[in-house]
Amino acid sequence: MKDNIESMEKLINAFTYLPGVGRKTAERYAYSIIGLNDDEVGFFADSLLEVKNKIKLCSVCGNFTDENECEICRTRKSDTICVVKEPKDIMAIEKARNYNGLYHVLHGTINPLEGKGPNDIRIKELVSRVGGGQIKEVIVATNPDVEGEVTASYIAQILKPLNVKVTRIAQGISMGSALQYADEVTLSKAIADRKEM
Repeated sequence: MKDNIESMEKLINAFTYLPGVGRKTAERYAYSIIGLNDDEVGFFADSLLEVKNKIKLCSVCGNFTDENECEICRTRKSDTICVVKEPKDIMAIEKARNYNGLYHVLHGTINPLEGKGPNDIRIKELVSRVGGGQIKEVIVATNPDVEGEVTASYIAQILKPLNVKVTRIAQGISMGSALQYADEVTLSKAIADRKEM
């Protein structure tokens, strides 16, 4: 019985590596795995290994892909690049279905507290892409937190000499929320980013 307990503990600990998965959720996942038949467990394990072995970074934008270039870089022709922190941000923007340009994934933000500077994220690659002269606008879509704002300001500063328009996604009150519950920074941004009607 000791081996079963140790193996169960090992599986629970493995699930806690996932973001947002605490001990109780990890235990639920582990018990779910035990309830699967051998074929289902094999498929699950093979899927994990396959994604880990096949997925790599796009050589152009840094998005996840299983080829040298991601589908967006291969198929879209655009003079606009949207800069995001991580690949999952691309999926969020794509779901909105109103942006048809290119992307550039930084794989992080400038964060001095964690020892991350401009050289630790993919800013050099962005400058290289913009320096080619075909890009007319760079939209910075980093998170509206301190690190995202610092990164956005740095990108704007470094790209200005390249004669490219640098814009920041609008920030403010989200649809369906009440003004009374908005914090001061969000409300201030909403007023500053107002548009003519």
